[in-house]
Amino acid sequence: MEIINEEAKPVTGKKCILIAEDTESNYMLVSYILKNDYELVWAHDGVEALEMYDERKPDLILMDVRMPRLGGLTATSRIREKDKETPIIALTAFAFESDKAKTIESGCNDFVAKPINAKALKEIVKSYIG
Repeated sequence: MEIINEEAKPVTGKKCILIAEDTESNYMLVSYILKNDYELVWAHDGVEALEMYDERKPDLILMDVRMPRLGGLTATSRIREKDKETPIIALTAFAFESDKAKTIESGCNDFVAKPINAKALKEIVKSYIG
């Protein structure tokens, strides 16, 4: 069982990444790439992402854009109403410049296109939280 301290940060000493992703195979890929260096928590949709953000106060959020119940851009906007600092990186299969602009307008700091490149994902995460 994982023990959480008062600030809801992991005891492992690793930085916490909230991965909001509705497709299990996509989550498993991201998890495989990042699990050795970071504590990972998984939200299956935008509603869970908001709940888990409040519970865990992650160091970084990887936010899928298209999810059931609440999309990633709307979830990002809601998180930004209370937190302007936590880096949020959009994950999306829609990689046109107009899509990238929408993610930035919603409050995302950056953008990673699917299919995810392991090296690029590690580099972008490291650039925000080390």
